[in-house]
Amino acid sequence: MRPFVAGNWKMNHTPTSGRQFVKEISPKAKGLDADIVIFPPFVTIPSVVDEARGSNIKVGAQNLFWEKKGAFTGEVSAEMLLDVGVEYVIIGHSERRNIFGETDELINLKLKSAISYGLKPVLCIGEHLAEREAGRTMDKIKFQLDSDLSNVDINKVIIAYEPIWAIGTGKTASPDQAEEVHSFISEFLGSKIKILYGGSVKPENAYQLMVQPHIDGVLVGGASLKPHSFYDIILAGLKAFKEKK
Repeated sequence: MRPFVAGNWKMNHTPTSGRQFVKEISPKAKGLDADIVIFPPFVTIPSVVDEARGSNIKVGAQNLFWEKKGAFTGEVSAEMLLDVGVEYVIIGHSERRNIFGETDELINLKLKSAISYGLKPVLCIGEHLAEREAGRTMDKIKFQLDSDLSNVDINKVIIAYEPIWAIGTGKTASPDQAEEVHSFISEFLGSKIKILYGGSVKPENAYQLMVQPHIDGVLVGGASLKPHSFYDIILAGLKAFKEKK
């Protein structure tokens, strides 16, 4: 059992700065017993893959389109991602759902496409603040899991629980709140798949989150943009998992 620590750079880091990031962190991360994955913007992926070659850092994409090819201006296919060395892909991030209008039906298609090409998808789910305050968190989670994973091999999916009210706000679900939802997801799926927590994860709270029984790692946003803070989160995960054994 080892921590899974992923950094979602969103629309940050150019090919030049992304390469420098990996150059700084890869020597420190060498030999660490953790799954470490970075999700750069599309244009930054090739330089990060190149710099990470030979290290224990893997690279993912932040999105994909479900068709193999065709007249889909601005989109990127699973086949293209594989060709540049991508192993993972984020699907259904709340920013894709809320800003770009992605529906659960579209997310389901993307999951199927990713899996069919051998990519490892990280499916993001989570509730709005109003849904949590109304006591509907588990209803929302159940709906997303049912819809997004319809006819999908769940053993090939990583789940990332990201309460939408905690993403980029500085607010974080308490360890107890996060564990409650992670426990529900684990029981609902009835499968030993990885379940990550995301939402204002920082070096200061990473240990308390990852020491929880059903939290298998973290999907980090802003704190993954600087090598030192991302590295500190990896170390926090290692400490937490050592205590969980």
